[in-house]
Amino acid sequence: MKTIDELLDEGVAGKRVFVRADLNVPLDGTTITDDGRIRAVLPTVAKLAEAGARVIVASHLGRPKGAPDPAFSLAPAAARLGELLGADVAFATDTVGDSAKAVVAALGDGQVAVIENLRFNAGETSKDDAERGAFADRLAELADLYVGDGFGAVHRKHASVFDLPARLPHAAGGLIATEVGVLKKLTEDVKRPYAVVLGGAKVSDKLGVIDHLLEKADRILIGGGMAYTFLKAQGHEVGASLLQEDQIPAVQEYLKRADERGVEFVLPVDVLVAPSFPDLKAKAPTNPATVAADAIPADAMGLDNGPQTNELYASKLADAATVFWNGPMGVFEHPDYAEGTRAVAQALIDSDAFTVVGGGDSAAAVRILGFDENAFGHISTGGGASLEYLEGKTLPGLAALED
Repeated sequence: MKTIDELLDEGVAGKRVFVRADLNVPLDGTTITDDGRIRAVLPTVAKLAEAGARVIVASHLGRPKGAPDPAFSLAPAAARLGELLGADVAFATDTVGDSAKAVVAALGDGQVAVIENLRFNAGETSKDDAERGAFADRLAELADLYVGDGFGAVHRKHASVFDLPARLPHAAGGLIATEVGVLKKLTEDVKRPYAVVLGGAKVSDKLGVIDHLLEKADRILIGGGMAYTFLKAQGHEVGASLLQEDQIPAVQEYLKRADERGVEFVLPVDVLVAPSFPDLKAKAPTNPATVAADAIPADAMGLDNGPQTNELYASKLADAATVFWNGPMGVFEHPDYAEGTRAVAQALIDSDAFTVVGGGDSAAAVRILGFDENAFGHISTGGGASLEYLEGKTLPGLAALED
């Protein structure tokens, strides 16, 4: 896999360089609520611009239905990129149409443009190779070189991620090189004890990685909505808590395998409950109750780890040498249910381990709860991509960058 530094050594001045970034930032209307993904690709864009390249940044945002949708415009991301670069960033109002062609043609050496959301074109995500390839052909007309640096999208077989690199000389950006290097530390010659913390809403989203980690990890801590399926699999009632009943047999099998292999599964011993899901906009106090994890009332739902669980999880992470964390422990967006997630983040900081926050909601939580990002070993920009890598899957976007 060629690196961006090798590409720069060959010379990029005056060349049009297509950078497939991940600018899929959360928006409140047109306001970016977390610019972490923009900041993550900034070094690659800046390096290319400083070397005299004509930089074309492209990304998806959200899940539009293959047609323009103002709610998913990349215009706010383009504006923020310009602020962070301290330079004007041009914006094309389409992907491969007249605006994109004109904006790219107007670029001078060292200048940067962002084209509109790639998913406004159905060819970007099409499962039909010919349709996807046709869109990649049109994107290739805009550029001379390709740099893949959108780690959050490398697990997708999309035109700009998989097909376009085959049409242009290509290299991996600095972000992708860093992400892959970190993930190798979680899969090859891992320093032990190796602890994994998995949260989030659905156990079905994590089945593949749990299956793989049973062969790798020493300790797996479960939280979030998925914990209640594990508690139910152990025979406990979970009241109105989130439950994937169809996944109970799989969970029971994993618990059995873990016991046989000596992998420690750690589940909540107490939880915070309330009669209903909290209003995340008003964030009014909800007065949650703390109950034992095996004594959740029938009319209550679990929404976060309880204080005893927070202490337990901190103790299970204290002696770890490597920790991977993906998924919040509760509804961290509401102050009543943020303590479980905060406790895990603090435990990672307090440990002497190499710590990896696996993207997605976990990365957002770290920022929203006010933690110093530099206190962690690495904060990934791609939750889904990280999980699939840890599952041992081949990621199309990485395969496409191989020489």
